[in-house]
This record gives sequence, structure tokens and C-alpha cells, in this order.
Amino acid sequence: TGGHATPSPSPSQSSPAPAPEPPQSAPPSRPPTHPPRPRPTPTPPAPAPSPYQINELTWDLVGDGTKPEVRMADSSWLWQRQGLRVGGKKYRHGVTVHAPSSVTIDLHRQCTAYDAYAGVDDLGLGLGVLRFSVYADGQRLWRSGVMRGGRPAVPVHVPLTGHKTVRLVVEPASPNTVMFLGDWAQSQITCK
Repeated sequence: TGGHATPSPSPSQSSPAPAPEPPQSAPPSRPPTHPPRPRPTPTPPAPAPSPYQINELTWDLVGDGTKPEVRMADSSWLWQRQGLRVGGKKYRHGVTVHAPSSVTIDLHRQCTAYDAYAGVDDLGLGLGVLRFSVYADGQRLWRSGVMRGGRPAVPVHVPLTGHKTVRLVVEPASPNTVMFLGDWAQSQITCK
């Protein structure tokens, strides 16, 4: 015959792979007959109580009335300090006052407690006999015994829930004690 033979495919040649079928898109969904119910927004946890250090409080003439402030018109001299010593122990912060002294703080929010360590400042070289008191809305809630220079400070914890003001009072416990320094060390108010 005069025809040419058809070549057979060699093992190295392969037939082309079939093209993949395009993915089929899902049929469009019908809109729901009722709108979905909104999920309730979870209530965020209550913020942790905020302590306000007395040595960092502003005075009412420059404050904004949203946090505790020292009432200037009804307060004695107040030294807001970093680092003070009572009975040889150093405290990171606090306030120092002359005796007699009265410092009024307007809370301006819901507060739960006043905490401090009360004692005679070591700058008095072991001299001074003082008594410390904490008032809330005019009612005395705490009073120390007689505190002497060179002795350790005593812890102070006064609940403040429901109160609007705190007044810190230091008085001489002896007629011969004049102008000695009393410390409210680590002094702070905890508020919601």
C-alpha cells in the first residue's frame, strides 16, 4: 500500500490532562423571612478600684471635680512627699503636716476606704507626741493612741462607702508638743 504508517505514541509523551471543571457556585440563598435576633452585648466587668494617693491629689481650685481633691479653704499646710520615714522605716509616699492640723478632702465619687500608716516623722529627731484621727462627713471613724517620735507608725483603715468627705486631723497629745511633724504615710483613698 502507498499509505504512511501512523506513529504510535512514545512512552515519554502523555495525553494532556483534562482541564479541571470550574467550581460551581452555591445557589443564592433566600433572604430570611425574619431578621436575625440581635445578640445581647455582654456587660463589661466592673473596673478595678482605683487608689488615689494623697500626695498626688490636686487642690480644689485647680481640680475638675471628678476625683478626690484637697479642699484648700478648710485645710492646713500639707507637704505632699515622696519618701518619708517614721520610726526608722522608709515609706514610698505620703503627706506630712504640722500639729495641730486638719486636712479636708472632697471625694467627688463613690469611694470605699482610706488607708495609711500614721506616725511622727523622723525629721523631729525622736521628739513629738501626737494623736491622729480620721473623720468622714464630720463623724470621727478612727483615732490613734498617743504616738511618740521614734516609734513605728500604726496602720489606718477607714471604710468610706456612702461618705462624701474625709478629714485628716493631727493634734498634739501633750501641751509641750508644738509644730512637730505628723505623717500619713502610704496615704491613699480607694474609689470605684
